[in-house]
Amino acid sequence: MTSHTLNLPVQLQQEAEKLATLQGISFDQFILWAVAEKVATLNQRNDDRTFPEITYVRGASGELIPVLRGTRLRVQTVVIAAQKWALSPKEIATEYDISEAQVNEVLAFYAAHSQEIDASIAAEQIIEAANV
Repeated sequence: MTSHTLNLPVQLQQEAEKLATLQGISFDQFILWAVAEKVATLNQRNDDRTFPEITYVRGASGELIPVLRGTRLRVQTVVIAAQKWALSPKEIATEYDISEAQVNEVLAFYAAHSQEIDASIAAEQIIEAANV
């Protein structure tokens, strides 16, 4: 195994050390685990190369969620704004502080992946209805 020096901001190191302790592992093992998880995630990209502005992030439940790259703005949020609230791409761009071109790419992604997005929207509506 190769040895590397790692310079972390003090607060980040302290938080990582606490988490390692809670996991019952050494700080070194925690860093190794974190890097391994990140490498695995990056190697398992499900991005559609046709839409470079869209990427997937893992949600709290572990499922992959399509978002606008560089933001946490979910594709389904933009779709709901366009469909349910009848906002124009320009209005959506203003509302979420993104470009109109980004809105258009999200909507084009939706057109190509509508079954996936519609299923996610439907699942969330069922959960919301159950919690009302």
